[in-house]
Amino acid sequence: MDAISDAAAVGAPATVALADTPAVPLPPALPAAAPAVEADATVPPGAPPVPPAAGAEEGDALVVPAQARPAGPGRPAEPAQRHPRPVVTELRLSAFGPHRSAVFPLGPLTLFAGPSGSGKSQALAAYEALAGLGSGATLEEAFPDPRARIPDRAVPDAQRRRGFRLGCTVDGPAGPVRLDLAVQAEPTLRIVGERLSQNGQILLATALRDPGRRSVQAAWLTGGAVGVTRAPLPDDRLGTALLPLRVAGSTAGQRQVLAAAEQVVVALRAVFPCDPRPDRMRAAVAPGEGRLLGDCANLADVLRRTRDECGTRHALLAQAARTGCAGSVVGLDVRAPAGGPVEAVLDRGPGRPATELARLGAGELRFLALALVLLTGPGVLAMDPAAELLSARQALTVLADGFDRGLDGRQSAELLRLALLSCGRGHIRLVAAVGEGTAAAARDLPGVAMVDLRA
Repeated sequence: MDAISDAAAVGAPATVALADTPAVPLPPALPAAAPAVEADATVPPGAPPVPPAAGAEEGDALVVPAQARPAGPGRPAEPAQRHPRPVVTELRLSAFGPHRSAVFPLGPLTLFAGPSGSGKSQALAAYEALAGLGSGATLEEAFPDPRARIPDRAVPDAQRRRGFRLGCTVDGPAGPVRLDLAVQAEPTLRIVGERLSQNGQILLATALRDPGRRSVQAAWLTGGAVGVTRAPLPDDRLGTALLPLRVAGSTAGQRQVLAAAEQVVVALRAVFPCDPRPDRMRAAVAPGEGRLLGDCANLADVLRRTRDECGTRHALLAQAARTGCAGSVVGLDVRAPAGGPVEAVLDRGPGRPATELARLGAGELRFLALALVLLTGPGVLAMDPAAELLSARQALTVLADGFDRGLDGRQSAELLRLALLSCGRGHIRLVAAVGEGTAAAARDLPGVAMVDLRA
Protein backbone atom coordinates (compact mmCIF):
# COMPACT_ATOMS: atom_id res chain seq x y z
CA MET A 1 0.00 0.00 0.00
CA ASP A 2 1.50 3.31 -0.98
CA ALA A 3 -0.87 5.64 0.81
CA ILE A 4 -4.23 6.24 2.38
CA SER A 5 -5.91 9.39 1.21
CA ASP A 6 -7.51 11.86 3.57
CA ALA A 7 -10.87 10.41 4.56
CA ALA A 8 -11.78 13.71 6.17
CA ALA A 9 -12.60 15.27 2.81
CA VAL A 10 -16.37 15.59 2.84
CA GLY A 11 -17.97 13.24 0.37
CA ALA A 12 -14.63 12.06 -1.04
CA PRO A 13 -13.91 8.34 -0.71
CA ALA A 14 -10.66 7.33 0.94
CA THR A 15 -8.24 5.50 -1.34
CA VAL A 16 -5.44 3.04 -0.96
CA ALA A 17 -2.71 3.25 -3.60
CA LEU A 18 -0.92 -0.04 -4.16
CA ALA A 19 2.74 -0.10 -5.02
CA ASP A 20 2.29 -1.43 -8.53
CA THR A 21 -1.47 -1.18 -9.10
CA PRO A 22 -4.12 1.51 -9.54
CA ALA A 23 -5.64 3.14 -6.48
CA VAL A 24 -8.21 1.01 -4.66
CA PRO A 25 -11.18 2.78 -3.03
CA LEU A 26 -11.89 2.19 0.64
CA PRO A 27 -15.38 2.20 2.10
CA PRO A 28 -16.79 5.63 1.26
CA ALA A 29 -16.87 8.38 3.84
CA LEU A 30 -20.14 8.94 5.59
CA PRO A 31 -22.57 11.15 3.64
CA ALA A 32 -21.70 14.83 3.99
CA ALA A 33 -25.33 15.73 4.66
CA ALA A 34 -25.24 13.95 8.00
CA PRO A 35 -23.49 15.93 10.76
CA ALA A 36 -21.78 14.18 13.63
CA VAL A 37 -24.09 13.49 16.56
CA GLU A 38 -23.74 12.21 20.09
CA ALA A 39 -23.28 8.50 20.70
CA ASP A 40 -26.45 6.48 20.20
CA ALA A 41 -28.24 9.47 18.73
CA THR A 42 -30.40 8.78 15.70
CA VAL A 43 -30.74 10.54 12.39
CA PRO A 44 -33.99 12.33 11.59
CA PRO A 45 -36.43 10.56 9.25
CA GLY A 46 -35.22 12.59 6.27
CA ALA A 47 -31.67 11.29 6.42
CA PRO A 48 -30.51 9.08 3.54
CA PRO A 49 -30.71 5.31 4.12
CA VAL A 50 -27.65 3.11 4.35
CA PRO A 51 -26.48 2.52 0.74
CA PRO A 52 -26.08 -0.94 -0.76
CA ALA A 53 -22.81 -2.67 0.05
CA ALA A 54 -20.37 -1.85 -2.69
CA GLY A 55 -18.38 -4.87 -1.58
CA ALA A 56 -21.08 -7.04 -3.08
CA GLU A 57 -21.26 -5.24 -6.39
CA GLU A 58 -19.16 -5.50 -9.50
CA GLY A 59 -16.53 -2.81 -9.68
CA ASP A 60 -15.82 -2.44 -5.97
CA ALA A 61 -12.18 -3.19 -5.29
CA LEU A 62 -13.17 -5.37 -2.35
CA VAL A 63 -14.46 -7.90 -4.88
CA VAL A 64 -11.35 -9.68 -6.12
CA PRO A 65 -11.34 -10.85 -9.74
CA ALA A 66 -10.94 -14.55 -10.34
CA GLN A 67 -7.40 -14.22 -11.68
CA ALA A 68 -6.31 -12.63 -8.38
CA ARG A 69 -7.25 -15.70 -6.39
CA PRO A 70 -4.42 -18.02 -5.37
CA ALA A 71 -3.65 -20.52 -8.12
CA GLY A 72 -3.20 -24.20 -7.39
CA PRO A 73 -4.64 -27.64 -7.88
CA GLY A 74 -6.49 -27.63 -4.56
CA ARG A 75 -10.19 -28.36 -4.55
CA PRO A 76 -12.71 -25.77 -3.30
CA ALA A 77 -12.62 -25.23 0.43
CA GLU A 78 -16.15 -26.51 0.97
CA PRO A 79 -19.51 -26.50 -0.82
CA ALA A 80 -21.83 -23.54 -0.39
CA GLN A 81 -24.06 -24.32 2.56
CA ARG A 82 -25.55 -22.82 5.67
CA HIS A 83 -23.20 -23.47 8.56
CA PRO A 84 -24.82 -24.37 11.89
CA ARG A 85 -21.91 -22.73 13.76
CA PRO A 86 -20.30 -19.38 12.91
CA VAL A 87 -17.09 -20.00 10.94
CA VAL A 88 -14.73 -17.89 8.86
CA THR A 89 -15.04 -19.15 5.28
CA GLU A 90 -12.93 -16.55 3.48
CA LEU A 91 -9.91 -14.36 4.23
CA ARG A 92 -9.18 -11.27 2.11
CA LEU A 93 -5.88 -9.37 2.04
CA SER A 94 -4.99 -6.30 0.01
CA ALA A 95 -1.59 -4.63 0.19
CA PHE A 96 -0.84 -6.83 3.20
CA GLY A 97 2.75 -8.05 3.11
CA PRO A 98 3.27 -9.74 -0.26
CA HIS A 99 -0.46 -10.16 -0.89
CA ARG A 100 -2.19 -7.99 -3.50
CA SER A 101 -5.99 -8.26 -3.66
CA ALA A 102 -5.95 -11.91 -2.59
CA VAL A 103 -8.94 -14.01 -1.55
CA PHE A 104 -8.38 -17.26 0.34
CA PRO A 105 -11.33 -19.67 0.73
CA LEU A 106 -11.14 -21.47 4.08
CA GLY A 107 -12.55 -24.93 4.71
CA PRO A 108 -12.68 -27.15 7.79
CA LEU A 109 -9.03 -28.08 7.10
CA THR A 110 -7.04 -25.52 5.09
CA LEU A 111 -3.31 -25.75 4.43
CA PHE A 112 -1.24 -22.87 3.05
CA ALA A 113 1.76 -23.98 1.01
CA GLY A 114 4.38 -22.18 -1.01
CA PRO A 115 8.03 -21.20 -1.08
CA SER A 116 9.66 -19.05 1.58
CA GLY A 117 8.50 -15.46 1.27
CA SER A 118 5.24 -16.32 -0.49
CA GLY A 119 3.12 -15.02 2.40
CA LYS A 120 2.00 -18.10 4.33
CA SER A 121 2.88 -16.60 7.70
CA GLN A 122 1.45 -13.21 6.72
CA ALA A 123 -1.92 -14.79 5.90
CA LEU A 124 -2.09 -16.54 9.25
CA ALA A 125 -0.95 -13.37 11.03
CA ALA A 126 -3.84 -11.48 9.40
CA TYR A 127 -6.32 -14.10 10.58
CA GLU A 128 -4.85 -13.95 14.10
CA ALA A 129 -5.07 -10.15 14.12
CA LEU A 130 -8.75 -10.26 13.10
CA ALA A 131 -9.37 -12.80 15.85
CA GLY A 132 -7.71 -10.53 18.39
CA LEU A 133 -9.76 -7.52 17.29
CA GLY A 134 -12.93 -9.60 17.46
CA SER A 135 -12.02 -10.53 21.04
CA GLY A 136 -11.71 -6.89 22.06
CA ALA A 137 -7.98 -6.29 21.54
CA THR A 138 -6.77 -2.86 20.56
CA LEU A 139 -5.21 -2.29 17.17
CA GLU A 140 -1.79 -1.99 18.79
CA GLU A 141 -2.24 -5.36 20.50
CA ALA A 142 -3.39 -7.00 17.26
CA PHE A 143 -0.55 -5.44 15.24
CA PRO A 144 2.46 -5.00 17.57
CA ASP A 145 4.67 -4.39 14.51
CA PRO A 146 2.36 -2.87 11.88
CA ARG A 147 5.25 -1.79 9.66
CA ALA A 148 6.01 -5.46 9.02
CA ARG A 149 2.62 -5.76 7.30
CA ILE A 150 3.19 -2.86 4.88
CA PRO A 151 4.22 -4.09 1.42
CA ASP A 152 7.87 -3.81 0.54
CA ARG A 153 8.73 -0.66 -1.44
CA ALA A 154 5.42 0.99 -0.54
CA VAL A 155 5.72 4.77 -0.85
CA PRO A 156 3.86 7.04 1.60
CA ASP A 157 1.45 9.70 0.36
CA ALA A 158 1.80 13.45 0.80
CA GLN A 159 0.70 13.11 4.45
CA ARG A 160 3.33 10.36 4.93
CA ARG A 161 0.69 7.67 5.43
CA ARG A 162 0.95 3.99 4.62
CA GLY A 163 -1.28 1.07 5.54
CA PHE A 164 -3.03 -2.14 4.48
CA ARG A 165 -6.45 -3.78 4.16
CA LEU A 166 -7.84 -7.06 5.41
CA GLY A 167 -11.21 -8.69 5.77
CA CYS A 168 -13.12 -11.94 6.11
CA THR A 169 -16.46 -13.58 5.46
CA VAL A 170 -18.19 -15.34 8.34
CA ASP A 171 -20.92 -17.84 7.56
CA GLY A 172 -23.36 -19.20 10.08
CA PRO A 173 -27.03 -19.22 11.10
CA ALA A 174 -27.41 -15.60 9.96
CA GLY A 175 -25.94 -16.34 6.52
CA PRO A 176 -22.69 -15.00 5.02
CA VAL A 177 -21.51 -11.72 6.56
CA ARG A 178 -18.57 -9.66 5.22
CA LEU A 179 -16.18 -7.67 7.38
CA ASP A 180 -13.60 -5.36 5.75
CA LEU A 181 -11.03 -3.10 7.41
CA ALA A 182 -8.67 -0.40 6.16
CA VAL A 183 -5.79 0.20 8.57
CA GLN A 184 -3.39 3.12 8.57
CA ALA A 185 -0.04 1.89 9.88
CA GLU A 186 1.97 5.11 9.57
CA PRO A 187 2.40 7.67 10.94
CA THR A 188 -0.27 6.68 13.48
CA LEU A 189 -1.80 3.23 13.79
CA ARG A 190 -5.56 3.52 13.40
CA ILE A 191 -8.58 2.05 11.65
CA VAL A 192 -9.62 4.50 8.93
CA GLY A 193 -12.50 2.48 7.48
CA GLU A 194 -14.65 -0.49 8.46
CA ARG A 195 -17.57 -2.09 6.70
CA LEU A 196 -19.93 -4.84 7.87
CA SER A 197 -22.28 -5.98 5.11
CA GLN A 198 -24.66 -8.78 4.22
CA ASN A 199 -26.53 -9.65 1.06
CA GLY A 200 -25.52 -6.41 -0.65
CA GLN A 201 -26.53 -4.17 2.25
CA ILE A 202 -24.15 -2.21 4.47
CA LEU A 203 -24.97 -2.80 8.12
CA LEU A 204 -22.09 -0.75 9.56
CA ALA A 205 -19.75 1.74 7.89
CA THR A 206 -17.07 3.88 9.50
CA ALA A 207 -14.74 6.51 8.11
CA LEU A 208 -12.06 8.83 9.43
CA ARG A 209 -13.58 12.31 9.16
CA ASP A 210 -11.14 14.28 11.32
CA PRO A 211 -7.52 13.03 11.45
CA GLY A 212 -6.97 15.19 14.53
CA ARG A 213 -9.39 13.12 16.62
CA ARG A 214 -8.88 9.54 17.81
CA SER A 215 -12.29 8.44 16.57
CA VAL A 216 -14.09 7.49 13.39
CA GLN A 217 -17.60 8.44 12.39
CA ALA A 218 -19.85 5.37 12.28
CA ALA A 219 -23.29 4.71 10.82
CA TRP A 220 -25.26 1.51 11.31
CA LEU A 221 -28.61 0.31 10.09
CA THR A 222 -31.57 1.10 12.34
CA GLY A 223 -34.55 0.55 10.07
CA GLY A 224 -38.03 1.95 10.38
CA ALA A 225 -38.55 5.69 10.20
CA VAL A 226 -35.06 6.48 11.52
CA GLY A 227 -33.03 4.66 8.87
CA VAL A 228 -29.54 4.84 10.38
CA THR A 229 -27.86 5.69 13.66
CA ARG A 230 -24.64 7.72 13.70
CA ALA A 231 -22.06 7.98 16.44
CA PRO A 232 -18.29 8.24 16.90
CA LEU A 233 -16.37 5.04 17.65
CA PRO A 234 -12.74 4.56 18.75
CA ASP A 235 -10.26 4.34 15.89
CA ASP A 236 -8.22 1.62 17.61
CA ARG A 237 -10.92 -1.02 18.11
CA LEU A 238 -13.16 -3.09 15.89
CA GLY A 239 -16.49 -1.32 15.59
CA THR A 240 -18.29 -4.58 14.85
CA ALA A 241 -17.27 -5.93 18.28
CA LEU A 242 -18.68 -2.80 19.94
CA LEU A 243 -22.10 -2.95 18.27
CA PRO A 244 -23.71 -5.36 20.76
CA LEU A 245 -23.05 -2.69 23.41
CA ARG A 246 -24.55 0.10 21.27
CA VAL A 247 -27.54 -1.45 19.50
CA ALA A 248 -30.77 -2.03 21.41
CA GLY A 249 -32.33 -4.54 19.02
CA SER A 250 -35.75 -2.89 19.12
CA THR A 251 -36.26 -2.81 15.33
CA ALA A 252 -35.88 -5.39 12.59
CA GLY A 253 -32.90 -3.47 11.19
CA GLN A 254 -31.18 -3.39 14.56
CA ARG A 255 -31.78 -7.09 15.05
CA GLN A 256 -30.22 -7.77 11.66
CA VAL A 257 -27.16 -5.73 12.64
CA LEU A 258 -26.88 -7.52 15.97
CA ALA A 259 -27.21 -10.98 14.42
CA ALA A 260 -24.51 -10.23 11.85
CA ALA A 261 -22.13 -8.60 14.34
CA GLU A 262 -22.54 -11.32 16.94
CA GLN A 263 -21.94 -14.02 14.33
CA VAL A 264 -18.67 -12.37 13.30
CA VAL A 265 -17.55 -11.88 16.90
CA VAL A 266 -18.37 -15.49 17.88
CA ALA A 267 -16.36 -16.86 14.96
CA LEU A 268 -13.36 -14.59 15.60
CA ARG A 269 -13.29 -15.25 19.33
CA ALA A 270 -13.24 -19.02 18.80
CA VAL A 271 -9.65 -18.97 17.47
CA PHE A 272 -6.60 -20.55 19.12
CA PRO A 273 -3.21 -19.56 17.65
CA CYS A 274 -0.79 -22.36 18.45
CA ASP A 275 2.99 -22.46 18.03
CA PRO A 276 4.52 -25.12 20.32
CA ARG A 277 7.93 -24.14 21.68
CA PRO A 278 9.92 -27.27 22.63
CA ASP A 279 12.50 -25.20 24.53
CA ARG A 280 9.72 -24.13 26.92
CA MET A 281 8.07 -27.54 27.19
CA ARG A 282 10.92 -29.55 28.70
CA ALA A 283 10.88 -28.24 32.25
CA ALA A 284 8.48 -29.40 34.95
CA VAL A 285 5.70 -26.88 35.56
CA ALA A 286 3.74 -25.73 38.56
CA PRO A 287 0.25 -27.24 38.82
CA GLY A 288 -2.44 -24.92 37.50
CA GLU A 289 -5.87 -24.97 35.94
CA GLY A 290 -4.70 -27.18 33.06
CA ARG A 291 -5.50 -24.85 30.15
CA LEU A 292 -2.99 -25.16 27.33
CA LEU A 293 -1.06 -22.01 26.45
CA GLY A 294 -0.36 -21.01 22.86
CA ASP A 295 3.31 -21.99 23.17
CA CYS A 296 2.32 -25.24 24.96
CA ALA A 297 4.87 -24.56 27.73
CA ASN A 298 2.48 -26.06 30.31
CA LEU A 299 1.90 -29.29 28.36
CA ALA A 300 2.67 -31.47 31.41
CA ASP A 301 -0.05 -29.79 33.50
CA VAL A 302 -2.61 -30.21 30.71
CA LEU A 303 -1.71 -33.90 30.39
CA ARG A 304 -2.35 -34.22 34.12
CA ARG A 305 -5.79 -32.75 33.62
CA THR A 306 -6.71 -34.91 30.62
CA ARG A 307 -5.55 -38.02 32.46
CA ASP A 308 -7.74 -37.20 35.47
CA GLU A 309 -10.80 -35.82 33.67
CA CYS A 310 -11.06 -37.42 30.22
CA GLY A 311 -9.73 -40.94 29.92
CA THR A 312 -10.95 -41.35 26.34
CA ARG A 313 -9.18 -38.23 25.08
CA HIS A 314 -6.04 -39.14 27.00
CA ALA A 315 -6.08 -42.65 25.51
CA LEU A 316 -6.36 -41.21 21.99
CA LEU A 317 -3.38 -38.98 22.65
CA ALA A 318 -1.36 -41.94 23.98
CA GLN A 319 -2.26 -43.88 20.84
CA ALA A 320 -1.00 -41.00 18.68
CA ALA A 321 2.21 -40.90 20.73
CA ARG A 322 2.93 -44.49 19.72
CA THR A 323 3.16 -43.28 16.14
CA GLY A 324 4.82 -39.93 16.66
CA CYS A 325 7.42 -40.79 19.31
CA ALA A 326 10.47 -42.97 18.87
CA GLY A 327 10.69 -46.31 20.65
CA SER A 328 8.05 -48.32 22.43
CA VAL A 329 5.26 -46.24 23.95
CA VAL A 330 2.63 -47.84 26.16
CA GLY A 331 1.04 -44.66 27.42
CA LEU A 332 1.40 -41.10 28.72
CA ASP A 333 1.69 -40.44 32.42
CA VAL A 334 2.55 -37.59 34.76
CA ARG A 335 4.46 -37.27 37.99
CA ALA A 336 2.77 -34.78 40.28
CA PRO A 337 3.99 -34.94 43.88
CA ALA A 338 1.84 -33.10 46.38
CA GLY A 339 2.62 -29.43 46.14
CA GLY A 340 5.44 -30.06 43.68
CA PRO A 341 5.94 -29.43 39.97
CA VAL A 342 4.22 -31.55 37.33
CA GLU A 343 6.36 -33.61 34.99
CA ALA A 344 5.09 -35.61 32.01
CA VAL A 345 6.63 -38.93 30.97
CA LEU A 346 6.27 -41.59 28.28
CA ASP A 347 5.42 -44.99 29.72
CA ARG A 348 7.73 -47.45 27.99
CA GLY A 349 6.09 -50.60 29.36
CA PRO A 350 6.73 -53.07 32.18
CA GLY A 351 10.32 -53.31 33.29
CA ARG A 352 11.39 -50.24 31.32
CA PRO A 353 12.10 -46.84 32.81
CA ALA A 354 9.78 -44.04 31.79
CA THR A 355 11.15 -41.26 29.60
CA GLU A 356 10.69 -37.68 30.77
CA LEU A 357 9.42 -35.25 28.13
CA ALA A 358 12.57 -33.23 28.77
CA ARG A 359 14.52 -36.01 27.02
CA LEU A 360 12.36 -36.03 23.88
CA GLY A 361 13.39 -34.42 20.61
CA ALA A 362 11.94 -31.10 19.48
CA GLY A 363 9.86 -32.81 16.79
CA GLU A 364 8.39 -35.27 19.29
CA LEU A 365 7.40 -32.45 21.64
CA ARG A 366 5.80 -30.40 18.87
CA PHE A 367 3.97 -33.50 17.68
CA LEU A 368 2.54 -34.26 21.15
CA ALA A 369 1.44 -30.66 21.66
CA LEU A 370 -0.29 -30.37 18.28
CA ALA A 371 -1.94 -33.77 18.70
CA LEU A 372 -3.32 -32.64 22.06
CA VAL A 373 -4.70 -29.43 20.50
CA LEU A 374 -6.45 -31.39 17.75
CA LEU A 375 -7.96 -33.84 20.21
CA THR A 376 -9.22 -31.30 22.71
CA GLY A 377 -11.46 -28.23 22.76
CA PRO A 378 -11.96 -24.70 24.13
CA GLY A 379 -12.37 -25.94 27.69
CA VAL A 380 -8.78 -27.19 27.73
CA LEU A 381 -7.20 -24.39 25.67
CA ALA A 382 -6.25 -20.98 27.06
CA MET A 383 -8.76 -19.00 25.03
CA ASP A 384 -11.90 -16.98 25.69
CA PRO A 385 -14.76 -18.08 23.42
CA ALA A 386 -18.17 -16.44 23.61
CA ALA A 387 -19.38 -17.40 27.08
CA GLU A 388 -22.99 -16.58 26.25
CA LEU A 389 -23.12 -19.31 23.59
CA LEU A 390 -22.99 -23.03 24.27
CA SER A 391 -19.73 -24.66 23.20
CA ALA A 392 -21.71 -27.08 21.02
CA ARG A 393 -22.79 -24.07 18.92
CA GLN A 394 -19.22 -22.83 18.41
CA ALA A 395 -16.50 -24.16 16.12
CA LEU A 396 -12.95 -23.84 17.38
CA THR A 397 -10.40 -22.75 14.76
CA VAL A 398 -6.75 -23.64 15.36
CA LEU A 399 -4.13 -21.45 13.65
CA ALA A 400 -0.75 -23.16 13.28
CA ASP A 401 2.10 -21.48 11.44
CA GLY A 402 4.81 -24.02 10.63
CA PHE A 403 2.44 -26.89 11.40
CA ASP A 404 5.01 -29.50 10.31
CA ARG A 405 8.12 -27.65 11.47
CA GLY A 406 10.69 -30.13 12.81
CA LEU A 407 8.48 -33.14 12.06
CA ASP A 408 9.33 -36.16 9.95
CA GLY A 409 6.98 -37.66 7.37
CA ARG A 410 5.52 -40.18 9.80
CA GLN A 411 4.64 -37.50 12.35
CA SER A 412 3.19 -35.16 9.74
CA ALA A 413 1.02 -37.94 8.32
CA GLU A 414 -0.33 -38.81 11.77
CA LEU A 415 -1.17 -35.18 12.50
CA LEU A 416 -2.97 -34.92 9.17
CA ARG A 417 -4.96 -38.03 10.08
CA LEU A 418 -5.92 -36.53 13.44
CA ALA A 419 -6.81 -33.22 11.80
CA LEU A 420 -9.08 -34.87 9.25
CA LEU A 421 -10.74 -36.88 12.02
CA SER A 422 -11.32 -33.88 14.27
CA CYS A 423 -12.25 -31.39 11.53
CA GLY A 424 -14.65 -33.88 9.99
CA ARG A 425 -16.77 -33.75 13.14
CA GLY A 426 -17.42 -30.04 12.69
CA HIS A 427 -16.30 -28.75 16.09
CA ILE A 428 -12.69 -27.99 15.14
CA ARG A 429 -11.25 -26.26 12.08
CA LEU A 430 -7.57 -26.01 11.22
CA VAL A 431 -5.79 -23.31 9.22
CA ALA A 432 -2.09 -24.08 8.96
CA ALA A 433 1.03 -23.25 6.99
CA VAL A 434 3.02 -26.31 5.91
CA GLY A 435 6.18 -27.21 4.03
CA GLU A 436 6.26 -28.75 0.59
CA GLY A 437 6.60 -32.32 1.89
CA THR A 438 3.40 -32.18 3.88
CA ALA A 439 1.67 -30.23 1.11
CA ALA A 440 2.54 -32.92 -1.44
CA ALA A 441 1.13 -35.63 0.83
CA ALA A 442 -2.04 -33.65 1.54
CA ARG A 443 -2.97 -32.53 -1.98
CA ASP A 444 -4.71 -35.78 -2.84
CA LEU A 445 -6.45 -36.23 0.52
CA PRO A 446 -10.23 -35.71 0.44
CA GLY A 447 -11.26 -33.06 2.91
CA VAL A 448 -8.06 -30.97 2.66
CA ALA A 449 -8.32 -27.52 1.05
CA MET A 450 -4.93 -26.45 -0.31
CA VAL A 451 -3.95 -22.83 -0.87
CA ASP A 452 -0.86 -22.83 -3.10
CA LEU A 453 0.97 -19.51 -3.02
CA ARG A 454 3.42 -18.53 -5.69
CA ALA A 455 6.37 -16.30 -4.91
